[in-house]
Amino acid sequence: MAKEYSRTQRIGDQMQRELAELIRREVKDPRVGLVTITAVDVSRDLGHAKVFITVMGQDGTDAVPQTLKALNSAASFLRLHLGRVMQLRSVPQLHFHFDESVSRGVHLSALIERAVAEDRLHKDADEPDTKE
Repeated sequence: MAKEYSRTQRIGDQMQRELAELIRREVKDPRVGLVTITAVDVSRDLGHAKVFITVMGQDGTDAVPQTLKALNSAASFLRLHLGRVMQLRSVPQLHFHFDESVSRGVHLSALIERAVAEDRLHKDADEPDTKE
């Protein structure tokens, strides 16, 4: 049986769970609001981890860059606590990035809804009135 779920994926999933809890409990920076960790991508050598986040309720403001700045400055603090919780020999360096897939998904969904509504309008306008 081939490896379907590699060690780096398992570590990334555990890091995602642990980081979500650590950020919620331990990070006291006011710039960090409601943060959701959408994915953690760990390099094969376990030296680096890209942590993808979204910021809830703060679209269109400068909250995203401020949150990224705060989390990147707290990366060593979070890495220290991850090392204690996860019991890894070496904990990857954390690099926080904004995950735009959620906002892109919302935008595409709105475009699809608008196209469907316009199709209904055109369909209703093209049908002849057969009741008369």
